[in-house]
Amino acid sequence: MEKFSFKNQLENLVRNPETHSYLLAVSGGADSMVLASLFKGLALDVQIAHINYKLRGEDSDLDQKTVQDFCEKNHIQFHLYEVSEKDNRPENSIQLWAREIRYRFFREVREQENLEFLVTAHHLNDQLETFIINLSKASGITGLSGIPANKNNMIRPLLNFSKKEIYEYAEKNKIDFREDLSNKKSDYLRNKIRNEIVPKLLETNEHFLENFKKSSSYLNQTRNFVEKQIGEIENKLTVFNPDHKILSKEKLGQESAFVQFEILKKYGFDKEEEISKIFTAENGSSFFSKDYQLITSRNELIFISKNQKQETEDEIILIENFDFSQIQMDISLENTIENMDGINNCFEWNFDAAKLQFPLRLRKQQDGDEFYPVGFSGKKKVSKFFRDEKLSILARPKIWILCDSCNSVLGIVPFRQDRRYASDEKTQSILKIFNEKKK
Repeated sequence: MEKFSFKNQLENLVRNPETHSYLLAVSGGADSMVLASLFKGLALDVQIAHINYKLRGEDSDLDQKTVQDFCEKNHIQFHLYEVSEKDNRPENSIQLWAREIRYRFFREVREQENLEFLVTAHHLNDQLETFIINLSKASGITGLSGIPANKNNMIRPLLNFSKKEIYEYAEKNKIDFREDLSNKKSDYLRNKIRNEIVPKLLETNEHFLENFKKSSSYLNQTRNFVEKQIGEIENKLTVFNPDHKILSKEKLGQESAFVQFEILKKYGFDKEEEISKIFTAENGSSFFSKDYQLITSRNELIFISKNQKQETEDEIILIENFDFSQIQMDISLENTIENMDGINNCFEWNFDAAKLQFPLRLRKQQDGDEFYPVGFSGKKKVSKFFRDEKLSILARPKIWILCDSCNSVLGIVPFRQDRRYASDEKTQSILKIFNEKKK
C-alpha cells in the first residue's frame, strides 16, 4: 500500500478529488488514522469527526485525544460528539445504538459545514466479514456484493486494502493509533467472525484475500448487470401514474421468484412469506414497509410513499345556512373539487332546502357511510357504490361526500345524489349544487 495506490482508488470513486470537500470518520484505530494521514498527504479539503461513546473509560478518552492531537498538529477542523445520559444507552443492541448516533452526528456535521462526502475507513477484511454475515442471512446478490465503495456520497477508499497492508503502512510512516481491545472479544457476531472464522479461512490459501477481492469485484459487476436487467423488467411492468408507482400484478406474478424479490425489495418488501401474501391478498389489502404502503387493487400493485404529503383538505364547509326568502340558491363546485381523469365531473343536483339540516359540508368517505342513490331502489353502502363504479383504490380518497349537519350523506360528488333530499313538485325553496365540465 502506497500513497499513489490510495490516490488511484480515490480517483476511481471521485472525479477530480482535489475539487471536493470531505468529512472523515476517525475513531483513533489504525484504519481511520491511516485514512486521515493519507488525506492529509494529498492536501485535500478535509474535516474530521470523532465519537466518544464513553464505553471504555480512560481508553475512550485516550482515543479521543489521539484524534484531537492529530487534528491540532495538522490544522484540521475537529468535530466531537460525547455520548451522555440523554442518549439513553440500551442494555442490548449497543452496536445498533452506536451506529445510529454516529451517522446522525456525521449527517449533522456535513450539513452544517456543507461538506460533500463522508469518508469511512472500511477495508478488505471488513468486506470479507460482511460477506460472511450476509451469506448467513440469505441476503441475495446485493448482500453478497458487500459494502459499497461509493453510495449516497459516502465513500470507502480503503476497501481494496487489507488490514495487514494498513498496519504495515502505519508502521512505515510512524502513524500514531490506538488499539480497541474490545475487538479481541468474540461477544458480537462480527467479532466472532473476525477472530475465529476469518483466520481459519486465511490459513487455507495464502492468496485467499486477494482472490476474495477479485470475487467481490465479479459479484459487484454481476449485481450491476442484474440491477440493470431488473430495472428494464420493472419498466415494462409499470402502469403510468403521475402520483404513485403502479405495477401490473398479473405480469409481475408471471416473473420468476427472483425477479419478484428483487423488484419488491426496492420498496422494502423482502420477506418471502410476505411476497407470497401480496399476490394472493384480497383487493384493497395493504402491506407496509418502512417507507412505503403497498395496496393491492384488482390487477395492480400500488406503492405509496409514506413521505408523500397529503395536500387535500379533509373537510370543506359548503354553506352555513339557507336564505328561505329566496326561491333558489346556486352553489358551484367548479373551483372546489378536483377534476379527475376518466371521470365525468359535470353534474347538477337540485335539493329541497326544507329537507336539509344546515350547515352542509364536503368530507371524505367514512366507515359505514350509506345513502339512497337516485336511480336505484333501496339504500347502498358508499364502499359498495365505489366498487360497482370500478373506482380505483387511488381515486376513492379523492372523492368528496356531500353531507349535512347530522352527517347524513346527501350525495357522492360527482356521481349520485341521495333521492330522499331531491326537489320535487312540492318544493318551495331549491338549493342547486352543480359543476360545469371544464373545456
